[in-house]
Amino acid sequence: QVQLVESGGGLVQAGGSLRLSCAASGNIVSIKTMGWYRQAPGKQRELVSLITSGGSTNYADSVKGRFTISRDNAKNTVYLQMTSLKPEDTAFYYCNADSKVLTGPTIRYWGQGTQVTVSS
Repeated sequence: QVQLVESGGGLVQAGGSLRLSCAASGNIVSIKTMGWYRQAPGKQRELVSLITSGGSTNYADSVKGRFTISRDNAKNTVYLQMTSLKPEDTAFYYCNADSKVLTGPTIRYWGQGTQVTVSS
């Protein structure tokens, strides 16, 4: 089992910045890829960014150049630095972690989410 707790959301004006944090606990040695997804009202949850255990990253086109994902393995925490925020970035942001033990299946865990609201 892996538990994920997000923090850092809030209300910010357009053009501003926020940093989200996601702390993992539990069977952390099994965690492979971690990432951030978001879901706006009336829309499907979408990928924002991923980072592998080796540090490789992936970003949605809509956030490239504005968001940066990072991972501190010593603190079992993944961060999402968001800059140049736009009203369309407003959403509930969820942290996720993919866990795999030996040859077992990959299990995806989710945090409870944190609200990001960008005012125009």
